[in-house]
Amino acid sequence: MDKGSDEKRAKAVEETDGEPLVDYQGRSNPYIDYQSVDLLHSLQHLRSDGYDEMCFYIMGQTKELLFRGLHMELVNARDQITKDDVPNALEILTRCKAYVDHITDTWSVLGTITSSGFNQFRDHLSTASGQLSYMYRHVEFVLGNKDERLAAAHRNVPHVWPALKESFESPGLYDEVLRYLQRQGYQIDSSVLDRDWTQGYTSSESVKDAWLKVYGLPSSDNLDYQLAEKLISLDEAISVYRWRHFVTVHKIIGFKPGTGGSAGVGWLENVTKHRFFPELWEIRDNL
Repeated sequence: MDKGSDEKRAKAVEETDGEPLVDYQGRSNPYIDYQSVDLLHSLQHLRSDGYDEMCFYIMGQTKELLFRGLHMELVNARDQITKDDVPNALEILTRCKAYVDHITDTWSVLGTITSSGFNQFRDHLSTASGQLSYMYRHVEFVLGNKDERLAAAHRNVPHVWPALKESFESPGLYDEVLRYLQRQGYQIDSSVLDRDWTQGYTSSESVKDAWLKVYGLPSSDNLDYQLAEKLISLDEAISVYRWRHFVTVHKIIGFKPGTGGSAGVGWLENVTKHRFFPELWEIRDNL
């Protein structure tokens, strides 16, 4: 593809009298080439004659793309925190929440699938399940929710496992936030700052005390307070996503077992209780 410029665009407007360009040579056009939309639209390989399968398929692929975008932003937010660039991290976290809200909206579409419609293609899924989404697992890992068993589902995939293993073994966003608080003078236990990153995060009294001090000055000038509010809003948004997932699946399959070996709705209900940044929730009793 050729690169554009302000000059080229101005010249094109003169030549077309402001109408869109439509005269392209060859067998493609720049939008198809830039977005690879011909490839994108060739990736829906339905397995059944069930009408609702296309809806299920498209929403699954849509979520995968959105998870990729969310993961990139979360990693960048973590990197900004390591540089003490909180203002930039706040901007990125705003986009992270927007991503999560958009992903949550996919359940509004998926919720239109009926039980009978799902049953028309469910058997064709075999044991395929959203829990096997490695990009969703990347999101969980950068947010600190580590699960070695779920990560292991990708050990046999050579183009996926190395990056996922690195993510599993690396500190998450919240870990770097707590290190940042320590650099700002808040007293955080060393067991929190230097731990086994492959283990899920558990609440710490020293972190609760630090956040309580942060909340002692709830103002727009307090970047640490603004960071805390961005984090809990993100955590809340993901909780809503998980709740919508649970409710939608309950409506469609009831308490039948999940396709991927889980207990289905029962397993999803338990997941809704998880919080990525627990102390930010626990201190609400003291505010």
